[in-house]
Amino acid sequence: MSDAPYPHLLSPLDLGFTQLRNRVLMGSMHTGLEDRRHNYGRLAAYFAERAEGGVGLMVTGGIAPSIRGWLAPLASSLVSGFQVGPHRQVTRAVHAAGGKICMQILHAGRYGYHPFIVGPSAVKSPITPFKPKALSARQVEKEIQKFVRCARLAREAGYDGVEIMGSEGYLLNEFSTPHVNQRSDQWGGSAENRRRMPVEIVERTREAVGDDFILIFRLSLLDLIDNGCDWPEIAAQAKAVEQAGATLINSGIGWHEARIPTIATMVPRAAFAGVTEKLRGEVDVPVIATNRINTPEVAEQVLASGQADMVSMARPLLADAHFVSKAAAGKAHTINTCIACNQACLDHTFKNQRASCLVNPRACHELDLKITAATSPKRVAVVGAGPAGLACASTAAERGHEVVLFEASESIGGQFNMARQIPGKEEFSETLRYFQQRLRDAGVKLRTGQRATAEQLVGSEYDEVVLATGVLPRTPDIPGLDHPSVLSYLDVLSAHAAVGRRVAIIGAGGIGFDVAEYLLHEDPTQTGSPEQFFQSWGIDPTFEARGSVAGLERGHDPASREIWLLQRRTSKPGGTLGKTTGWIHRRNLADHGVKMLNGVSYRRVTDEGLEISVGDEPPQTLPVDNVIVCAGQLPRRDLQSALEAGGVNAHLIGGASKAAELDAKRAIKEGTLLAASF
Repeated sequence: MSDAPYPHLLSPLDLGFTQLRNRVLMGSMHTGLEDRRHNYGRLAAYFAERAEGGVGLMVTGGIAPSIRGWLAPLASSLVSGFQVGPHRQVTRAVHAAGGKICMQILHAGRYGYHPFIVGPSAVKSPITPFKPKALSARQVEKEIQKFVRCARLAREAGYDGVEIMGSEGYLLNEFSTPHVNQRSDQWGGSAENRRRMPVEIVERTREAVGDDFILIFRLSLLDLIDNGCDWPEIAAQAKAVEQAGATLINSGIGWHEARIPTIATMVPRAAFAGVTEKLRGEVDVPVIATNRINTPEVAEQVLASGQADMVSMARPLLADAHFVSKAAAGKAHTINTCIACNQACLDHTFKNQRASCLVNPRACHELDLKITAATSPKRVAVVGAGPAGLACASTAAERGHEVVLFEASESIGGQFNMARQIPGKEEFSETLRYFQQRLRDAGVKLRTGQRATAEQLVGSEYDEVVLATGVLPRTPDIPGLDHPSVLSYLDVLSAHAAVGRRVAIIGAGGIGFDVAEYLLHEDPTQTGSPEQFFQSWGIDPTFEARGSVAGLERGHDPASREIWLLQRRTSKPGGTLGKTTGWIHRRNLADHGVKMLNGVSYRRVTDEGLEISVGDEPPQTLPVDNVIVCAGQLPRRDLQSALEAGGVNAHLIGGASKAAELDAKRAIKEGTLLAASF
């Protein structure tokens, strides 16, 4: 065993009545495919590919046990026998691929986006529009029965088990914490009464489904909200659900309304494994660590150090369905690593769109985007090795085409080379490592340091020419922009120009926020440790405090610069940032003293600084050392007209097709789709 790669990660886990082939749990993610009967074939293909990839146990997205438990109107539920059929498509496909799968039972509680929502008390959530109705004692009993019925139906559908969702601020978590539970009957008040509902559900479910059925309980180990549970209450609930019949306890970290990041790129890897280790000392059933475990090395370390018995990796298995089999084959260097950007997974989910993955656009589209061998191989030239060009070149070569990839700079990556310098975005380096390996394995002829010319492309008899040449910074019409104090974001992030202590940034989109983050740190390449992260966000490192945040203040290093972040629009600065991550960036900059102004008119740049006016206020001069322009981009298409004159109709993808905000999700998807069409 010691000679095998990742011996702890890949060792079986004996659950008594069944055995898991390794210690990898694919955690629950709502993909949107669960919500419509006609999409269950796609859902089956999605899970089957990950079962083929070697995952030990998978958990579906949340399935409501009742109408009141819907996440949204007509969202996924399992409430009667007529709904069992579509689920059997999923379980049969997974079992045929050698995998095991559990169905998550999730009652949204006050987090539901519909007018029928309920909770332990009539306390409105800050992130949903409807106020819940407090369940009566009789209604609590009925909801318990519906959980049990749902579990029975899941067994009938062929699932190997269920996960009962008791974390992240959904109904059962709402009952267990004083934050929402304001009852004084047998379902509220004391800690024992508050945990009564989840414990009753586990006990009755075990009785209903028998002993040979996996029963996972997802327990909130860190609420990360005021008036959440304290550690003695969490430990007591863990022991109670173990006694009631849970097979495994999975970790839940933070409520959705908590103003602390838990899964974004800026969160250090395995930052929360310590709380799982603390729970492991309280119970005998296997305990599962979760959140920001995205490589086999990190997972192995968590298990080898005794912090958990299993690891949950949800988004990493969106990014690469064959994560486990690659690790087992000693090919971890070929894994497409999750960069925790949230742009195509969680952001899509919270906008009621089908989930996917920025670095793997096939995720949840396995039947729609098939990469098959080309019937007639072609000669393909791709110009530009940014995200769009990398995706196009590697996909085309994997299909059997002969591909030459031209890149004017000395290294691949394009805009990713700037993004990975931003504190909290270091994971983007993993994507470049992955594409570098993929180009080699696919046989792409990479020509770095070579700016492709129209003569080369017209005269070489290429069957397809792709322009993935990216963008150029847009220069707004502001008097004085030729002043020596003015820099572009390229000057700062690519040329590493010296920047003074007082800075005005023109443009408060994604690039403006990134430049501000970069300039706040003296050493912007330094990755924070879990200890620094906990201190920065006010998390109790002992996990003893109520909610693990009670009475704690956030601690910040002093800002190294005075920064103004400006935009012409009157909307909120950073309004175009990701739905699930934008608030993190806005709060972090505000906490470090960045002054954000909207509705700004730029008058001129002078020796004294940047002269502006805001609304009806009199003009003022910001006394800055540098003005940094982050005012959008323009498509770079300098080759297009010459190619058309030579009779070559080039394909435009990525920024060369549409600049707007830099969009790696769209770029990688466009490159992949185009290559799949050749």
